[in-house]
Amino acid sequence: MPTFDVYTSTPDDPGWAVPATGAARFSWEYDDGRDRLLALYQKGKDKQWDGTKRIDWDLEVDPYDPLGTPDEALALHGTKHWAKLTAKDRAELRRHYASWQFSQFLHGEQGAMICAARIVESVPDLDAKFYSATQTMDEARHAEIYGRFLHEKIGLLYPINDNLQSLLGDTLRDSRWDMPYLGMQVLIEGLALAAFGMIRDTTDKPLPQQILAYVMQDEARHVAFGRMALRDYYQQLTDAELREREEFVIEGCYLMRDRLRGVEVLENFGIPKAEAEEYSEQSEFLALFRKLLFSRIVPCVKDIGLWGKRLQQAYVDLGVLELGDSSLDLLMSQDEEIAEKLDAQRFAAEERERAAEVRRTIEEGAAPG
Repeated sequence: MPTFDVYTSTPDDPGWAVPATGAARFSWEYDDGRDRLLALYQKGKDKQWDGTKRIDWDLEVDPYDPLGTPDEALALHGTKHWAKLTAKDRAELRRHYASWQFSQFLHGEQGAMICAARIVESVPDLDAKFYSATQTMDEARHAEIYGRFLHEKIGLLYPINDNLQSLLGDTLRDSRWDMPYLGMQVLIEGLALAAFGMIRDTTDKPLPQQILAYVMQDEARHVAFGRMALRDYYQQLTDAELREREEFVIEGCYLMRDRLRGVEVLENFGIPKAEAEEYSEQSEFLALFRKLLFSRIVPCVKDIGLWGKRLQQAYVDLGVLELGDSSLDLLMSQDEEIAEKLDAQRFAAEERERAAEVRRTIEEGAAPG
């Protein structure tokens, strides 16, 4: 079924053209490279996987409760509208929220694929081009997987959120080669990783749990790549150049915070936009959710050397400054371990099932005819 047939509202255009700026850079140095980055490139090659085979797509999903979302997580809970909703209405609301979340994941992954391809084109160092090529494949796989989940399991998609589109546009229009790293690897990927992790760790639904765990295993490498490249480069910049990057981060963080309201969902249920924004802002659950979503961004920004007074003040205003002391390496290693543990559990269960089938076959064969 064409995607346009399952959008909640039809996008204005079949695509989005962003004018490309900046130079395509070639490097004639083929032997030299940073050991850490080349090791990450090797890991990127070793860890390629097929979303059709690794994920168990036969698992059933209830489209009206695909994530096991609690009532408290819905912005209408506790408002004058909640009691008026029938059980069917509340189920439909869960479906729309899940569709909205995963639709933004899908659009973000396409943006990540394009940004990774832009990095291949524009970054001056060959070792970074090598790794970005593996990331481009990773992001294509993620977009494929999220698109399949939305089409086959939920049957509903939302257009790209205005704030996500704005940040993507700002990232891609900038001619400086480091900006796709900063906009995508640090801000958009960092926020997505936190959102993926919160759903992965709270859902009791096996299919979305698999999808998120395996995608996050890839994303842990992507964030590591962005940190390495930007940390090295930002040590060379002047104070004025660093302030320009910090201003971009500040604006991007506010855009990302505003992206997380889900106002489009409530509007589809007849709630006026201003009222929907108020409910989203007042929801205690969503306020905590928004704060935790910066758990990957803030320590990464600090790690790469962007930590001026104005940026710190913005994080105070957002209520997330203390997240700068979090261990990003620990979070990333946990992402790797969770995916590997999930694989081990699934393969062990399959082995037990095969062994039981063999035993049954033997017993049936040994039974008197």
